[in-house]
Amino acid sequence: MRLWHENLIPLLPRQQLLGQHREIAALRGKGWGKKHATVDYVFTHPYYKLFQFHLLVMKEMERRGYTPDPLWYNPLYRGKMLPPLKVNEPLPVTHPLYPEHNDAYLEECLTNLAQKGVYLPKP
Repeated sequence: MRLWHENLIPLLPRQQLLGQHREIAALRGKGWGKKHATVDYVFTHPYYKLFQFHLLVMKEMERRGYTPDPLWYNPLYRGKMLPPLKVNEPLPVTHPLYPEHNDAYLEECLTNLAQKGVYLPKP
């Protein structure tokens, strides 16, 4: 499980983009707070940051003609298996959304994609 650097979202191939949506949905649901070496940093930030990141992914999905389930646009929604959050305070959008998504992380993501045979230009 990995959140790709946000600057890569518009460049991701279909498989990685749709996979990113599934992984974020899992994190927003039962995966929230569960230890995972690659994404532990997400849990040090408010849940709303993950929602903001999910919006980036869903916007790109829509741009490509996909239709994510509209329920995911609700920041309180956590999937079909969990009740909605009671409170999820909105936060201003920052760039990057996660400070961990720095230049070093971008290089790490590009290397990881290249190992999968996906070669993207550096944004």
